[in-house]
Amino acid sequence: MAIETLDIDELASRTGNLYETVAILSKRSRQVSSDMRSELEDKLSYFEGFGPEMEDVRMKEEQEKVSLEYEKKPEPTEIAIDDFLEDKLYYRKPDEE
Repeated sequence: MAIETLDIDELASRTGNLYETVAILSKRSRQVSSDMRSELEDKLSYFEGFGPEMEDVRMKEEQEKVSLEYEKKPEPTEIAIDDFLEDKLYYRKPDEE
């Protein structure tokens, strides 16, 4: 994953306030992180019920494969920023209803 410079003015112009943009991105990042964590836990929970069979090399390889798959995914912050820049996020101010 390469480090990429973001145009702060572009991010701030979408909401009118840089701090509001950061708050939106942080909330979305936490959502993505939580979803990814629960998905990983669901996949790894499959391996919990095995006793002596877990010593099998194939079972360990499968578990490692699942873990590596999630390590290769983009970071939640990166996903949140991409969603924001592609206008995939819905956000509103609670006092503007």
